Amino acid sequence: MSSDAVRIVSSDHGPIVETAVWVRFAETDAMGVVYHTHYIVWFEVGRGAYWRALNLGQVHALRDAGAFPVASLEARYHAPARYGDRVIVRTRVAAIRSRTVTFAYECLGEDGTRLVTGQTTHMFLDASGHAVRLPDAVRRALSGEARP
Repeated sequence: MSSDAVRIVSSDHGPIVETAVWVRFAETDAMGVVYHTHYIVWFEVGRGAYWRALNLGQVHALRDAGAFPVASLEARYHAPARYGDRVIVRTRVAAIRSRTVTFAYECLGEDGTRLVTGQTTHMFLDASGHAVRLPDAVRRALSGEARP
């Protein structure tokens, strides 16, 4: 999968980061459509683009302080993508709780067709692997209050 430009779109729910990916042949199955697990990889691509686009430099600090693993994931498939298609991955923060952040994703075809929607919830863990409150700087940055 190769990615394209990243763009930030404003919405009533905070910033949405759009990342374009091109479907590679290796990402398709015997039926000629994108194999379902690749959308999950594209969610991760979108989430990484979100962190970078909004200059949320604490990604490295999070990694050094502990971990921010996926605690839950869901995806709903609406329409297939095929080899050579350009897919737009839209990523936004859907919810911020004391110990978790939920990202929402929407994968769209170039014509605007909704392909997949989903979300991942991430839990912040300290260096010993215990769930702890999100650092204030991270919470403020993700809620749009301030950048760390």
